[in-house]
Amino acid sequence: MKMNPKRGRTGRRRKKKVLEASPVNQSHEGRYVQLMKWMKERGFQDKRLRTAHFSDSGRGLMAALPLQPGELIISLPESCLLTTSTVLTSYLAKYIHRWHPPVSPLLALCTFLVLERYNGDQSAWKPYLDVLPIAYDCPVYWKAETVNYLPEPVRQKAVEQRSAVREFYSSALPFFKSLNSLFPGNLENILTYDAVRWAWCTVNTRTVYMKHAHRECFSADPDVYALAPYLDLLNHSAGVQVEAAFNEKNRCYEIRTMAPCKKYEQVFICYGHHDNQRLLLEYGFIAASNPHQSVYVTRDVILHYVSRKDKQLKKKWSLLKENGFLENLTFGQDGPSWRLLTACRLLCLGADEFTYWKKVLLGSLVSESNEQASMELVRKICLHLLEETSRALDEHNPFTNHIRSRTAIGFMRLLGHMIQILALS
Repeated sequence: MKMNPKRGRTGRRRKKKVLEASPVNQSHEGRYVQLMKWMKERGFQDKRLRTAHFSDSGRGLMAALPLQPGELIISLPESCLLTTSTVLTSYLAKYIHRWHPPVSPLLALCTFLVLERYNGDQSAWKPYLDVLPIAYDCPVYWKAETVNYLPEPVRQKAVEQRSAVREFYSSALPFFKSLNSLFPGNLENILTYDAVRWAWCTVNTRTVYMKHAHRECFSADPDVYALAPYLDLLNHSAGVQVEAAFNEKNRCYEIRTMAPCKKYEQVFICYGHHDNQRLLLEYGFIAASNPHQSVYVTRDVILHYVSRKDKQLKKKWSLLKENGFLENLTFGQDGPSWRLLTACRLLCLGADEFTYWKKVLLGSLVSESNEQASMELVRKICLHLLEETSRALDEHNPFTNHIRSRTAIGFMRLLGHMIQILALS
């Protein structure tokens, strides 16, 4: 008798793997049914996408039909977009118009989101608000002790982000107080730091770029945000090519795919050519295979390995700062960046070579000894970052939850690769 190759333990394992990898259609769930009904009432039509859960990326959108290059993925009517124009047609308009100095577009959107979420069933945006995350994975949501376990380059940025959100909230308090007549005696329990933090992350992680003409009731800060229901369920992939823009003719925000996508596969868009540090800070995740991966080097780490006996160190540092060579110093997939190498070459110039600093900034090599010294400095910096990241990962602490652990591993692998490259330099 001929055996069925799909039977037995091996066959069952294969079947289990297939089932685990298959997306789970969620479009029948109540909140998504209500969202689609609400969007249809606003003129949205869609037969190409379905809400689904994917084992590797969580919630996303899958193709209900095969998609071809150049095909329209989604066309979202302006009536579905939540922008500052939406806010200015709401109960907040008169408060914004009479407030001085003018509020920022970001504050207007955040305030509207918090108040609409509080309004619950009374909000016209409830179907959309119901599918938004209740919390986010950005460092601004982490506990302080968790942030402290991050490798230094990321920790510094995470601390800056947390401070920026705190400052954003504190500076908004006078405006919030002006809204007291909307919710007498209860406003301080509505526009809390936690609520505003949630709104800030919602805008920061889920908006698409849509430039609006400046209006006098807003500050000079860029007014480029548009919350796009349903469209914002599309996940990021660095290798995906799409065309995305607001179509002025039909007044819809549209996305076209430049690559084919099979039926039932996840449909991706690209959030931008971001390294994992920016993805983590801005969106709360890292990409496993990110061609734009890089590790940032802080000024303090560089100074730690530069000789303090160098009488020209202060002048060298000043030259680097004046010429913009102390920003975006990184290790990438191909080794140390040109900016990092240039900074190290200038810092390693001998006393008799210092007059050649302009040549160094222009990319010229000065001497073999300078090249060896600068590569040794780069190697020390790389080893320092690897040891710091390894130590953070090895310790049993809050850093070892899924996202933070995965981030540390990503840094470790990249830095290990950098050491191999430097060893051959």
